[in-house]
Amino acid sequence: MLCLNILLAFLLSCPALAARSGHAEFVKQRRDGTDPTQPVGKNPISKFSTKYLGQQTAKNSCSHRDLGFTGELQGKWYAIFGDTLWCDKGVTDPSKDTDGFHGMVRDSVSLMTDNPLVVQDMHLNSDSPVRHQLQFVPFNTTWGETNTYGFGGTSLVETANGAGAIFYLVNANDAGLKGAGVAKVELKNGEPTVTQRFGNNGYWWPSQNTPRYGDVAAFRDPRSDYIYAWGGAPTSITDNIGSQYVYLLRVKAADAYDLSKYEYWWGTAGGGWKQGKPLTQFGAQNAVMWFVGQGQFVWSEFFKCYIYVHMSPGGGDVLLRTATSLEGPWTPDVKVYTATPIGGGLTYAGVAHPYLDTSGQTLTISYTNNNHIEVIKVTFS
Repeated sequence: MLCLNILLAFLLSCPALAARSGHAEFVKQRRDGTDPTQPVGKNPISKFSTKYLGQQTAKNSCSHRDLGFTGELQGKWYAIFGDTLWCDKGVTDPSKDTDGFHGMVRDSVSLMTDNPLVVQDMHLNSDSPVRHQLQFVPFNTTWGETNTYGFGGTSLVETANGAGAIFYLVNANDAGLKGAGVAKVELKNGEPTVTQRFGNNGYWWPSQNTPRYGDVAAFRDPRSDYIYAWGGAPTSITDNIGSQYVYLLRVKAADAYDLSKYEYWWGTAGGGWKQGKPLTQFGAQNAVMWFVGQGQFVWSEFFKCYIYVHMSPGGGDVLLRTATSLEGPWTPDVKVYTATPIGGGLTYAGVAHPYLDTSGQTLTISYTNNNHIEVIKVTFS
């Protein structure tokens, strides 16, 4: 499939996945005791059980897709999916799809339900008898974008006055990653709709010389007024160590559409948070994590700390690490499940569903397995 070929080409070009066969040795390179991004302390997650729930599908459409990061807007939770490949005309069960390419969009949005295995797709087209999703983040031809451009988005985050925002990464495919941006999201006819993209070229942070903020994760912190976004290193950094650092910014939710209000984490040694001063130095002392997969942050009432849900880069392990501050330091990961790749495909993108149990004693998690969304439930004790 076109989508899968694009995804494979991009992911396999990443140093983290290229190093998959030497994963243990690769990680060991950073165990030098001088890197503040490395795990410290003890993870409080020690006793738990994990149950596989099944695959997630839509009740009103039919497609194959990836990601599905969740976020809240006006009391409802939505999933932001990546590449969304439509099933053949009339197909209502993805497992019964026919071979071949039947159309796609580069991202989409769905409403979550009380059942993590069922979503309600939004922004449907006029296909009959089964309608399919339209694109969520619109491409803009005046910026040189086409319908093949990717807009890898993470979680929808609430801003102010009932509106929200989405961080996304503009991917020009063979021409590379353009930059990370922010879009305004409003409810139109009951559906989250992108109403404005910011930046002269549709993004604020060029990938060549700034971190790809929001590409790793985005989070509306329920314990503060801030939205946080994590991003990978600038694309100009290509060595195996430097390219795997993750950098952090934040902004007050009410100021999310004003670039001048964003604060950048320079690291403790670099002076901490600096408003309006994007990073110009890149390395361990300015970063908050190293060598992690895309994921999602939650505040756990059960453990009284933050949890980062992610997948091992290039592997199938579902991992949880914890911290009392979003700047870190973070504890070592605890593995709560190992996915079995479907058809030899890739497993990636840990997604949290905290709205299903606000006590935090259970955490439902989904992830991508070769364009299937699989779901597990972890019960802590």
